Amino acid sequence: MAPPLVSVPMKKNKKPSLVLTLSVAGLLIGAGSAAYWLLSQRQRSSSDLLVGANIIPGDALFAVSLTTDPQQWQKLREFGTKETQAELDKNLVELRDRFLTNNGYDFQKDIAPWVGNDVTIAILAPAIASKAAPKPVTTNEDTASDQQSMVMVLPVKNPEIAKNILAQPKTLKQRKWIDRIYQGIAIKQSEGQAGENFSAALLDGRFLVITDSPKATERAIDAYKNQTSLATTGGFAENFPKIADYQPFGQFYINVPTAAKIAAASPNRPLPAQVLAQLQNNQGLAGTMTLEAEGIRFKGVSWLNPNSQRVLAVENKAGKMQSRVPAETLMMLSGGNLQRLWGDYILTSQRNPLSPIAPEQIRGGIKSLTDLDLDKDLLSWMKGEFSLSLIPTTPKQGSPDDFRVGLLFMVQTSNRQSAEASIKQLDEVMRNQYQFQVQPAKVAGQPVVNWVSPYGTLTATHGWLDGDVAFLVVGAPVTDKILPKPNNTLASTLPFQQTVPTEPNPTNGQFFLDVERTVKNFPLPTLIPNQQTLLAATRSIGMTSAVSDSRSNIYDIFLALKKVRNTTPLPSPESNKSSSVTPPTTSP
Repeated sequence: MAPPLVSVPMKKNKKPSLVLTLSVAGLLIGAGSAAYWLLSQRQRSSSDLLVGANIIPGDALFAVSLTTDPQQWQKLREFGTKETQAELDKNLVELRDRFLTNNGYDFQKDIAPWVGNDVTIAILAPAIASKAAPKPVTTNEDTASDQQSMVMVLPVKNPEIAKNILAQPKTLKQRKWIDRIYQGIAIKQSEGQAGENFSAALLDGRFLVITDSPKATERAIDAYKNQTSLATTGGFAENFPKIADYQPFGQFYINVPTAAKIAAASPNRPLPAQVLAQLQNNQGLAGTMTLEAEGIRFKGVSWLNPNSQRVLAVENKAGKMQSRVPAETLMMLSGGNLQRLWGDYILTSQRNPLSPIAPEQIRGGIKSLTDLDLDKDLLSWMKGEFSLSLIPTTPKQGSPDDFRVGLLFMVQTSNRQSAEASIKQLDEVMRNQYQFQVQPAKVAGQPVVNWVSPYGTLTATHGWLDGDVAFLVVGAPVTDKILPKPNNTLASTLPFQQTVPTEPNPTNGQFFLDVERTVKNFPLPTLIPNQQTLLAATRSIGMTSAVSDSRSNIYDIFLALKKVRNTTPLPSPESNKSSSVTPPTTSP
């Protein structure tokens, strides 16, 4: 069954809210995965840009391009579980019926004969968000949604059929079609109630442009003729080709500052404040989604405003920590330079109301708890690669309740002498201020220091690896799993090798999460809607990132997913009309 978004929408009952539009696009992208993963697809040309990028107005809030290949859509439906597939199918049917069936169109008969390999949908920013007004964005969600406009760009591979469809559109109920000319371009426009007017125009016989308002059509024509389109927006043409891929399922572009501004103003904020805070620090975010045999791959790029005074340090020195932790590690997050990461956080968090914690609060909290200066006593020697890992203990036979984990922090120091002086100060604080026993010990012949609570429980252990890597274990005692260096490391395991991308290389950071084992044993904080359902469909998650140049970062993310066998076809529009059954599901 072909994708429901490939259509000529000639009727619209109600303009969807921005939040709903974002949520639907996000659901499609991840086989029912995280909202905010918006899809899109590039044009098959030497420019490697989004299809229709030369038509979409440059101030577009976001644009998503999707393949029209039915085989790829069927492959997408095979990922996940019966629950995630049912949710995906429900949305596909709703969108198909809204854009096609309800307007008398059938994809195979009316659209497939002339449409190209990809179609693009763009949402234009509400006027209130695109103006540089001193007043804050309104918190009235309805006001923002009323002002948003949608633009669809459908590449035309058979101009004659497309012209016929445009010349003889389906008959409308309680509305009529009118013809007009704008800048020499013929426009066919429906006339009816406000918010239900659609217009369509054929540009150069190559692109059919459909919008939900006459003004949006004029804006698209202006962008095309005056070269004020997305293709000419600062940083877009330079960065989008970095994520080009062969026959991807989709691609997307987000105008980050505008999107974060609108999302922050929404009373039903779809993204956590931490995410919004970091999004606002970039000018653009783009990605490519590709379907692979065992899951879904995302290649992403984010870039700063070309006129920004801020620059990124091109420093990619991570990639060794996964060889220092054992094979059973549940999660590992690594980075290239902790001191620099803190400096970036300061730059992006100061005077940012969405920041989760102000830098001054973090500094003050550490000073209050340890009497140490975060910048001078700690971060001054933390200029190397660092990592945070969750390592499980081995539960006793027949005692699953004994399953515990240790939190392991490691950092490569640039000055061991300074590091040892700070760690010694920390030992004194734990002994004198918190009445912990600070006990020297040995693990596998290597010296370590244990912190034992007043109740006699081992609370933490710190020491050194490879001479210049300081480590701290908190929680379950897992020091014996890293000393001596394990023979079977996380880097040597198949789940890590098959999930964590090998590119970009060199890297500035990596992430690995064994979803199945982690979710099975530990409750995770809820960050997105339907999180448990989505996690149940995922085996593992891997990411590799790098600083591409002084103004952009690149990412490669892979989701290893479960699969649903014996998927059933989507119900036909006829059966959907004649039945009021629950949303379509897959066979067992």
